[in-house]
Amino acid sequence: MPMNMQPQPDFEMRGNRFQPLTWQAMTAEQQAMTRAVLDGKRGSMQGPYNVLLRSPEVGQLAQQFGAQTRFNSSLPLALNELAILMVARDWTAQFVWWAHRRIAEEAGLSTALIQAIATGQSAPEDLLPEVRVVHRFCSELLRHKQVSDATYAEAVSHFGERGVVDLMATMSYYTLVCMSLNVDGYPLPEGAHAELQTLT
Repeated sequence: MPMNMQPQPDFEMRGNRFQPLTWQAMTAEQQAMTRAVLDGKRGSMQGPYNVLLRSPEVGQLAQQFGAQTRFNSSLPLALNELAILMVARDWTAQFVWWAHRRIAEEAGLSTALIQAIATGQSAPEDLLPEVRVVHRFCSELLRHKQVSDATYAEAVSHFGERGVVDLMATMSYYTLVCMSLNVDGYPLPEGAHAELQTLT
């Protein structure tokens, strides 16, 4: 059946500067990207997709990259979510933090560590070694735009070179997500409240 003959998918989008697109207003390329997102594991158009649809070729590549980093990373879920939270905190990206804090908690990331990230405090001392090295790697890369030899070596010893690349990939994709949502001024869902304060 041709794409334009398929039933219209059921979805909701939100936006601010980028006004939410409707199915009828979309081009064929935008509709194809929307179907790809909805047919994947995310199954929702919440988040950056309303923004990324404005450049559907970029958006299609980005959503595929995002699906890989979120669902197929070689890193354990809790560590991948740790990286996402650290990027969200760095950008004060309220929706990303709101959405992924819950996933991180369910994956087993400690509440104390999540709270320390939220408030810009030092990490707790009792972290598992693999958690500490991801926290250190992300902290150095976000703050200094590079990592020390010791931090790199420790990351490779825990996760291999593939793990280091997967970690950077997650950070880079969620940087795009945070940029998109911050430029849009993306609204939180009804009833949700901003959980991050601006750090000085």
